[in-house]
Amino acid sequence: MSVTGNRVKRAFKYRFYPTDAQAAELSRTFGCVRKVYNMALAARTQAWTRQERVNYNQTSAMLTAWKKTEELAYLNDVSSVPLQQTLRHLQVAFTNFFGKRAKYPRFKSRKKSRKSAEYTTSGFRFRDGQLTLAKMSEPLDITWSRALPEGASPSTVTVSQDAAGRWFVSLLCEDPSVKLLPATHTAVGIDVGLDHLLTLSTGEKIANPRHERRDRARLAKAQRELARKAKGDGANRAKARRKVARIHARITDRRRDGLHKLTSKLVRENQTLVIEDLTVRNMVKNRSLARAISDAAWSECRSMLEYKATWYGREVIAVDRWFPSSKLCSACGALQDKMPLSVRTWTCDCGTTHDRDVNAAQNLLGAGLALTVCGAGVRPQRSSPGRQSAMKQKTQRREP
Repeated sequence: MSVTGNRVKRAFKYRFYPTDAQAAELSRTFGCVRKVYNMALAARTQAWTRQERVNYNQTSAMLTAWKKTEELAYLNDVSSVPLQQTLRHLQVAFTNFFGKRAKYPRFKSRKKSRKSAEYTTSGFRFRDGQLTLAKMSEPLDITWSRALPEGASPSTVTVSQDAAGRWFVSLLCEDPSVKLLPATHTAVGIDVGLDHLLTLSTGEKIANPRHERRDRARLAKAQRELARKAKGDGANRAKARRKVARIHARITDRRRDGLHKLTSKLVRENQTLVIEDLTVRNMVKNRSLARAISDAAWSECRSMLEYKATWYGREVIAVDRWFPSSKLCSACGALQDKMPLSVRTWTCDCGTTHDRDVNAAQNLLGAGLALTVCGAGVRPQRSSPGRQSAMKQKTQRREP
């Protein structure tokens, strides 16, 4: 997803079923893309040790030289467009690294890395609802599960294969149907959890569907069968690995579908959405909660809220993670000394009885609205009712 001016570019993803020749061609392309990426990364890493920098233009010249060698002549057998695109992706990875937004780029693995290839307009033909890639004589057999925007012309096409063996094609094109929604005065605080996926400041609680738990027994059985297979590239082990991957894919698809429906509803109904700036990557280090936190997919939920808010003219505010939303009385402002996770309901000295999660969501809403007014994060420093101070904090916004 990208936004240019008032125009929104969306990626429309579809499943397709390649012929044997197309599958072989795409598999070769995936391998060549991985090879070029790794060679370019190795060249740039060696230059880095010499205190030199290599940019995209230089790696592009390297690719031309590599194709002329006998050892790498097979790179000429696939379309050059995905090979150039992988060099551009590497350039973006280094730009993010130098900008301290990401770690140093890693080499792609044949078994673990995502299999994909990106084609620009010179590498495909889209005509009369049929997509034909370079080096292919027949169009892809795509299952058009939903229609593209009327008159849409894809700017890039990404072909991928997941671990379960399914083939997908993603078409990036402008979507004129995405427009700013009418402004409203509604705002909502959102507290994430495990017992309930989301708790809103309105008092509404959204159940945690626990998608992984529904398939846990089936997944465990498939993983045991995989563990019994001899390690290597044998057909039986590959078959068992795909079986595990299909279960994971089914869990992921259900989770993503549910999050899309939920986040779309929240963004359409509220002008301002206040969330907590959680560091999920640190929270999953807790071995007793890692599985449940990963299944809840808080990071993915936040990402969806942020880009959909950008689409529809809404605002997402992230409150500092150290803000004591659970220990603060939303009625009088008194701060409790302790609030163990086992405490789900508590009564303040002012006489107000709180549901822990609803109270936290209400406090997040109040802190978020304070941020929009004065740019300060509310962090109470006294436990006496009605006495709270505001101090400026940098709310860390995660890159979408």
